[in-house]
Amino acid sequence: MWTLTGRSCWHRRVLLSCATGPARPQLPRFRPAASHGDAAGSWASDRLCSSAGHKEKPDTSRFAVEDIRNFSIIAHVDHGKSTLADRLLELTGTIDKTKNNKQVLDKLQVERERGITVKAQTASLFYNFEGKEYLLNLIDTPGHVDFSYEVSRSLSACQGVLLVVDANEGIQAQTVANFFLAFEAQLSVIPVINKIDLKNADPERVEKQIEKVFDIPSNDCIKISAKLGTNVEHVLQAVIERIPPPKVHRKNPLRALVFDSTFDQYRGVIANVALFDGVVSKGDKIVSAHTQKTYEVNEVGVLNPNEQPTLKLYAGQVGYLIAGMKDVTEAQIGDTLYLHNHPVEPLPGFKSAKPMVFAGMYPIDQSEYNNLKSAIEKLTLNDSSVTVHRDSSLALGAGWRLGFLGLLHMEVFNQRLEQEYNTSVVLTTPTVPYKAVLSSAKLIKEYREKEITIINPAQFPDKSKVAEYLEPLVLGTIITPDEYTGKIMVLCQARRAVQKHLIFIDQNRVMLKYLFPLNEIVVDFYDSLKSLSSGYARDKAYSVGKTICERLKDSLPRQLFEIAIQAAIGNKIIARETMVVTSPEK
Repeated sequence: MWTLTGRSCWHRRVLLSCATGPARPQLPRFRPAASHGDAAGSWASDRLCSSAGHKEKPDTSRFAVEDIRNFSIIAHVDHGKSTLADRLLELTGTIDKTKNNKQVLDKLQVERERGITVKAQTASLFYNFEGKEYLLNLIDTPGHVDFSYEVSRSLSACQGVLLVVDANEGIQAQTVANFFLAFEAQLSVIPVINKIDLKNADPERVEKQIEKVFDIPSNDCIKISAKLGTNVEHVLQAVIERIPPPKVHRKNPLRALVFDSTFDQYRGVIANVALFDGVVSKGDKIVSAHTQKTYEVNEVGVLNPNEQPTLKLYAGQVGYLIAGMKDVTEAQIGDTLYLHNHPVEPLPGFKSAKPMVFAGMYPIDQSEYNNLKSAIEKLTLNDSSVTVHRDSSLALGAGWRLGFLGLLHMEVFNQRLEQEYNTSVVLTTPTVPYKAVLSSAKLIKEYREKEITIINPAQFPDKSKVAEYLEPLVLGTIITPDEYTGKIMVLCQARRAVQKHLIFIDQNRVMLKYLFPLNEIVVDFYDSLKSLSSGYARDKAYSVGKTICERLKDSLPRQLFEIAIQAAIGNKIIARETMVVTSPEK
């Protein structure tokens, strides 16, 4: 067996959001955005969202720090986050009010089809309140836990958040996950109960849930209908009154946080930045704290929601910066930028992206290899978190081993390949990385380290040469009606999970927290959770092996000789299918 149960487990704290209910939350979150130059993957320049005001170059110098508010909207999937963002853009005159304003900040086709946010977007809103003009910077973040690091970096650029909860559905798993990201960042949280116009809405019940789970007084909740625009004006007022201005120093040397980036084939990398100290303008020479490379700033500006160049960006403000970076790996999320010859202490929290799900990707026909290679290269230009390694298979031919942040990340990447580059691929069953502590001196010398990470099952070292194997673990949150609690607990135990927490969030719903081996939930756990079936976990390796062999038998082209397709654990064959000979006449 490859996994080691007991204490010797590789612990990685990831919050997996699962919930029972009629709507399935989309699996992992994807960062990349399309490049401006590709027709299929271009920014939606013909989008029905025109700026209603501020056509001239904005004068960002007129906003003192105390007149700036940086905030984000966080919510469970389909609780109305994008709809609320649309109404805020309309109320502030950032876009014209039309019936076509739906998911204005969701610019990718896959976002609009799935109804999710997979790429952080920023919009600078100009709003008059009590005779004073404020600059409100809305940072619209992805909600899925696959992108929890990206969300945490975006939240670090904010001083407060709007926590949106559906008045009908109530608190869900991703609501909990996103709240604690904001809570750990010590941000002001404004609870917003949305969809009060629905027939089955029960905002009073949701108020009690928020008070019990998050310890936020029910009086602090704002009840709205983002769809109809009811009480949305109160949300803007609360942003000004309840979220503090940023704590920054404009006289200090430049210190800017990169919280997102996209690639434009004509202008290079466009980095979204939040300034914590100083000022930046065109012509400045800046340095990346991570790569130590020096760049000259070609353009700075704000997003309104489209790019609007400005003369300068000041501490406390959020905008974009173009400085001749040729690859998104040069503008990594969480990196700190500073002026050349004025080094500063980098902002805390930076870490490189760490893929946790791996899959093989192969062209359906090997004659399409070069086209697929080109498509992958273009798509990864906008996503430094995807890792690509060349791979080959005796059955499938030449291909790649790709690393993703999670399952949704993988699904969206595959969907964008099909939609934007018209490619069809064979995607293997996803696997998770394992670590092996080597006991063989020969292997230690070969790998030059005692502990190695394995991303391909074919490269697993023999157990006789390994002291122990380590596997990644995730902290999963499940919110369910109480009548399913017993069956769900049986399912979790069958997946080798360890219960950490159980609490009733109201009279009818329970929140469970379990520590899961990632491999046990990465493929089919959500479907099993929905069906409340625990029998599938027994003898799983044999049934999975047989299923894969059968699928390969049906998928691979017929040959003039017999081919044996086998599934193995180590040297032990656990399943076999045989492709019969096809006669030349056929």
